Amino acid sequence: MSRDRGPRGLRRLGRTALAAASVTMLSSTAGGCVVVHGEREILPGATKAEAARALADFTAAYNEANAANDPSLDTDRVTGALGDIDGAKLKAGGENQPGGNPNYVPLELTGTEFTIPEKAGWPRWFVADSRANKGRGEDRWLLVFTRGDADEPWQVSYLTIASAEEIPEFRKDKDGWAQPVAADATDLAVAPGKLPQRYAAYLKDGGSTFADGAHTSEWRSDRAKNAARPGLAQQYIDEPLTSGDYAPVGLRTVDGGALVFFTTRHYQKQTAAQGAPINVTNAEVKALMTGEPRRSLTLESVSNQAVLTPPKSATDQRVSFLSRIQGLTAAKGE
Repeated sequence: MSRDRGPRGLRRLGRTALAAASVTMLSSTAGGCVVVHGEREILPGATKAEAARALADFTAAYNEANAANDPSLDTDRVTGALGDIDGAKLKAGGENQPGGNPNYVPLELTGTEFTIPEKAGWPRWFVADSRANKGRGEDRWLLVFTRGDADEPWQVSYLTIASAEEIPEFRKDKDGWAQPVAADATDLAVAPGKLPQRYAAYLKDGGSTFADGAHTSEWRSDRAKNAARPGLAQQYIDEPLTSGDYAPVGLRTVDGGALVFFTTRHYQKQTAAQGAPINVTNAEVKALMTGEPRRSLTLESVSNQAVLTPPKSATDQRVSFLSRIQGLTAAKGE
């Protein structure tokens, strides 16, 4: 199910490679040729009108796919972490409710604010911050839209849900355009490009990179408690996802830090003692499972994170979590 580019992936492997190629336009004039290097020109990722259309297109496709339990209906509007999570959820839904979901309530996104960074080259991206008709009333949905070139549709790669008061203020220029953060930025406690690896390492070994909380110290504690239960051993493997539509993206905040979105993949392997059964009762796990769990069951999931990384000038250098959304993408019995 995962797409780096794993079982479900592959629908856009070549996209980023093509997008990374130089875009050069030649314009003939009476005096000769003028060369404009499109990859060097700093431009907004989208106009506000383009962003609004992208949000409307995504919402329509998302609702159609979720009502029908059919991932093919929004495959050109989701990608990256959200594509993996959403696609696996719909695949399982299609197995368990093949006629569609009669109880699905269409998603409505209102009061949207667009944060659009200026940058050179492709891919380009922007963030939509909306109120949703689902979940808590104080929450906002942050969706990261991305595309690899001007001929591609906008797709949502990250979804973050957080209360309005937790969302930081972004640094913008006089025209209202936001400032993206380079993957190798050296003025932050942790550069965006290093966050996936650092998080995977933290989950294994601990450390002081991340502030304590539900997605860090508490998750490690829960894993330790569940590692060895009577008749069942559990192992965990965490992997960073850093390329293509999984690449971390970040926006500079007014305090000099950054809000960064990044992706990781997680495996949880359950191995039963000799003669002890592994009982799978979860309908979603059953729908996504291959093989028979006679001795072990491996659960694969993808997680998208939104974190605040402080500037190096800050007293507290720990990265704090704004939100994390994790979804089962595959299961394997052996």
